[in-house]
Amino acid sequence: MNTKVNSEGSKLDGLKWAVVVAIVVIGVVGNSIFSGESLLYRVLALLVLAGIAGFIALQTEKGKTWFRLFKDAKGEMRRVVWPTRQETLQTTLMVLVAVLLVALMLWGLDTLLGWIVSGVIG
Repeated sequence: MNTKVNSEGSKLDGLKWAVVVAIVVIGVVGNSIFSGESLLYRVLALLVLAGIAGFIALQTEKGKTWFRLFKDAKGEMRRVVWPTRQETLQTTLMVLVAVLLVALMLWGLDTLLGWIVSGVIG
């Protein structure tokens, strides 16, 4: 019985995704057709259409999975131990020093190779 429910849900999911694609196409075409209208009205209309399309997309299985993933990621972000200002500053300075050292080494190597090639070519 569970497979029957899943297969019916997946059939309806295809229809829902078709509606979402149709709404997006309507938004793009409508924005092009009404390009002479005020930008504010067009942006508001696109936001409303995006909201409707997003709501419909979240009703599908993939949409529900995505929303669950989003909620889980948000929870994980709360559990992250963020670095202090001092740690961030120290790490940034170490990266800058490393980049400068590599840049100087590459510049020196380029100068040396350029000098060697100039000597060989004449």
